[in-house]
Amino acid sequence: MGLAADNKAYFRRASLFWFTIISLSFGYYTWVVFWPQSIPYQSLGPLGVFTQYLVDHHHTLLHNGYWLAWLIHVGESLYAMVLCKSKGITNARAQLLWFLQTFLFGIASLSILIAYKPKHPKKT
Repeated sequence: MGLAADNKAYFRRASLFWFTIISLSFGYYTWVVFWPQSIPYQSLGPLGVFTQYLVDHHHTLLHNGYWLAWLIHVGESLYAMVLCKSKGITNARAQLLWFLQTFLFGIASLSILIAYKPKHPKKT
């Protein structure tokens, strides 16, 4: 496989650390927005106190912020497609992986793609 082929199919998975942090954060945020009555606030210490305050006083803001966060992830995913094309990543599978990973994990994925410097084949 030559350098040009490597550029066409370039994909790197984001770190497990970011997968875990983002998954837990978005999972908790989803729980807070859609099922706030089921959260054991007292068992969560300062996070529970803060969450209960937000639910009691700013639920509309939480709800709107939740959808805004997903909208931002959609925008980041679309930008990932633009970056793929500009960096010569033309393999459909690689593009799909970048789109999905960026949709689910946002900047943790997009930053890897932004930092990618494609190798240009040497002209002989």
